[in-house]
Amino acid sequence: MNPRSLFSIYQLYILICLFITPSTCQNVTATRIDVGVILDLDTYVGKMSKTCLEMAMDDFYSAHNDYTTRLVLHTRNATSDAVTAASAAIELLKSYQVKAILGPQQSRQADFIADIGNTTQVPIISFTATSPLLSHLETPYFIRMAQVDTSQLKAIAAIVKAAQWREIVPIYERSHYGSGIISYLADAMQGIGTRIPYRCGISPSATDDQILKELYNLMTMQTRVFIVHMLPSLAYRLFLKAKEVGMMSNGYAWIVTDGIASLLSSMDPKVINSMQGVIGVKTYPPQTRELDQFTKRWEQQFHKKYPGINHVQLNAFGLGAYDSIFALAMAVEKADIANSQFSNPAIQDKMTDLETIGVLESGQKLLQSVLKTKFTGLSGGVEFINGQLPISAFQVVNLVGNDAISIGHWTENGITEQLPASNENSIEEKNFMKKVVWPGKSGRIPKGWDIPVNEKKLRIGVPVKAGFSQFINVETDPQTKAPIITGYCKEVFEAVMKSLPYAVPYEYEPFETSEGSGESAGTYDDLVGNISTETERRRYDAVIGDITIRSNRAEFVDFTLPYTESGVSMIVPIKHENRKNAWIFLKPLKTELWITIGAFFVYTGIVIWVLEHRVNKEFRGPPSKQIGMILWFSFSTMVFAHKERVMSNLSRFVLIIWIFTVLVLSSSYTASLTSLLTVQQLQPTVTDIDTLIRNGECIGYQNDSFIPGLLKSIGVNESKLKVLTTLEDFHGNLSKGSNGGVSAIVDELPYLRLVLAKYCSKYKLVGPTYKTAGFGFAFPKGSPLVPDVSRAVLKVMESPEMDVITKAWFGDRDKCLEEDETTVASDSLPLDSFKGLFLIAALTSTSALVIFLINFFHENKHILASQETVKQKVAAIVKTFDEKKEDAHQAAKKKKSKEGEIEMAARGEIHLTPGETSFSHHEEGLFSPDEGLLSTEPGTPYHEYAVIGMNEDGQRKYHFHSNSDSSLYYKI
Repeated sequence: MNPRSLFSIYQLYILICLFITPSTCQNVTATRIDVGVILDLDTYVGKMSKTCLEMAMDDFYSAHNDYTTRLVLHTRNATSDAVTAASAAIELLKSYQVKAILGPQQSRQADFIADIGNTTQVPIISFTATSPLLSHLETPYFIRMAQVDTSQLKAIAAIVKAAQWREIVPIYERSHYGSGIISYLADAMQGIGTRIPYRCGISPSATDDQILKELYNLMTMQTRVFIVHMLPSLAYRLFLKAKEVGMMSNGYAWIVTDGIASLLSSMDPKVINSMQGVIGVKTYPPQTRELDQFTKRWEQQFHKKYPGINHVQLNAFGLGAYDSIFALAMAVEKADIANSQFSNPAIQDKMTDLETIGVLESGQKLLQSVLKTKFTGLSGGVEFINGQLPISAFQVVNLVGNDAISIGHWTENGITEQLPASNENSIEEKNFMKKVVWPGKSGRIPKGWDIPVNEKKLRIGVPVKAGFSQFINVETDPQTKAPIITGYCKEVFEAVMKSLPYAVPYEYEPFETSEGSGESAGTYDDLVGNISTETERRRYDAVIGDITIRSNRAEFVDFTLPYTESGVSMIVPIKHENRKNAWIFLKPLKTELWITIGAFFVYTGIVIWVLEHRVNKEFRGPPSKQIGMILWFSFSTMVFAHKERVMSNLSRFVLIIWIFTVLVLSSSYTASLTSLLTVQQLQPTVTDIDTLIRNGECIGYQNDSFIPGLLKSIGVNESKLKVLTTLEDFHGNLSKGSNGGVSAIVDELPYLRLVLAKYCSKYKLVGPTYKTAGFGFAFPKGSPLVPDVSRAVLKVMESPEMDVITKAWFGDRDKCLEEDETTVASDSLPLDSFKGLFLIAALTSTSALVIFLINFFHENKHILASQETVKQKVAAIVKTFDEKKEDAHQAAKKKKSKEGEIEMAARGEIHLTPGETSFSHHEEGLFSPDEGLLSTEPGTPYHEYAVIGMNEDGQRKYHFHSNSDSSLYYKI
């Protein structure tokens, strides 16, 4: 061929590439990579997946026409048989030496093929095998391009928690797919406090009769919430039969997992009609424009290939198939396995077909390339963690009519109305379920349990006892021989059951040896033991009465919330105090308060004396007079009889606070003394159980009670315990006291309150109260009734009906309390009640004293600064303190008088004679202007002397001497 011809062929090739699709042009040079596909093409999921795989091939290579590799799919229909699927895998490996296998469709098929992939080192990528029993960690060449079944369990748990169901029953397919999730489901339910009392497994090959048998068995149980996890083919048959036996009616709740929920919209209309009200959880891919466009193209393509299928909807399995092509194609291109081959094993006798295949040389390289692939596909973000996709969002749907209506979305952050989640579209759990239309077209959340169809009424066990019939009493109708139940506990129980949001039929059965015998069949522990979770051992469905909630009982039964006050205490007789006591006037105040008051009287008197001693003549004089003044002045304030006038402002401030203190104390004393003299005084004969133990007194307790064990644990001798039965026994034995009776009775508060209600003025509660849980209603362990009954107990206790029931059986307790208020002794007033008052008085007196001392030492600081000894300084300070100090008014008056006398002397009106005391003054004038005296002319020096004294007649005299010989004498 000449060069010109070659050039013409090349031009023709270029023109063809311009007018045909890029992918077709690329096929001329791209390396073929054979890939096996194993599906069940007889199912809707198989057809949907095949269509998505083909569309993915076209879409990927149209966008990546520069790739040097191209996947070539070899599809095999393995139906639902695991062996057929394994055979198809081996055939693909032998015939085409496929480098990877997409599929298979079912988990049990994938279990086989994953082992084949491990042996040949060929990656197995499944987008529909969701069983958690399949793990990349155990079979490294198995890759899951789908959500594992366990990822939806948190969403299911959120639904169960929102509905407040306490029991659920899983109905699962006994296969690799169905059984794998059950243990994980149990853990999820345990995390929210929900029990699984029964697990219903159905074989994939079960007949309709076998399915009916299982459903009838479920109807005999209390639980009415079912979680269905099985392949769609078996689920369709299950719901058709459930509809047939009436289990798709009001009161039932059904939840289906992703494998069923993803196909709700594509089911047969007959099946859809039988599943009305079902809730489903399905994988929810991000809603994008690309997904919308692909969905429209897929529907057109699917209807073109399968025109006989009308109800179609693309789901997460189809999107997983689509994204699997993208992931594998990118991994193959990056791994560069174009020339990879299977190693040829040494041929031996009796080798299996699998052993003759060998191992893919680049299998590990391709596996790692797939696991490292990361992109955003139609199903969301594709990134492999431990060989599978991370948990995505789930949509919760409700099948109503022909549509699966969305009622919310679940993510790791909780339930929201729409995605992406935000504060605006978040839904509270209690509101989440309000949108659901339940089976039977009910808008009310099913309670989750019901009375089994083979049992008409709940059997309520009632204790038979001789005493305290106010709580529970069993009598027999003489004509009908039917039991007649009365009492406080019975009426509370009936009020609680009436307040439930649904009706619960029940009947009472006395716990007696034989019908109508009136003899108890055992202890209270025996009665509670008859509520066994094992149906064949159960005698009662619940027990009411004065049943105390105890830890040993709670191990095998469930109690409701208590409906009585809790605690164990002691009652003792009370004695009347004699008011004819010579020292009763001291009783209003406790000893420490009397001592404190006396100390403050003395302290306040001392402070007032210190403040007034220098300025007030009333507080001066001989020591005996001053000591008497200290005590008299302070104590006289108690009756406001003090007549001494205080001069110091500090004294007045102290006195105001002290008088207020005395007023409060005297008023309190008067009130307490009045109460002691006028109110009937009752005191308990003993105040604590330790006194009874030391004195060896007898203690009573009620028959068939746990009290003896409690008393023995705190040191009470068993020989000092006396069993009592009736209310009259309580009263009679307490009245006798140590003379053949008991000194005290220890029992639970409800019984003791009943005794006090009848004998208000005879007995009194004393000592500590030992905590107990109170009375409650007992149900079998895990009973779904317990939460609802507990809520009903709270509702009744908060209503006026509880007061009506209490007054009807125990009388008006308020009236008894009013009587107690007039008979209970008033305790002496303690020091603690007046600590604040004394603190204020102490701070006031001390502050005034400190201020006085600071001023005093400041005025006499020259004494402290002198060179004398400490002893001399102290003596000088004491002497100065003892001297009278004139106040400003007196000093001004005296000074004015003295100035007048000196002026008279200067004018010659006063004759001065010599005196005993003299002083001299020398300056240029006669007197300095500062002294306010007359002066001579400046510059005339004088020496003057003045003698001041008293003559024999007690008259004052002045004697002036000057520097001249002349003297003036004046006499006053």
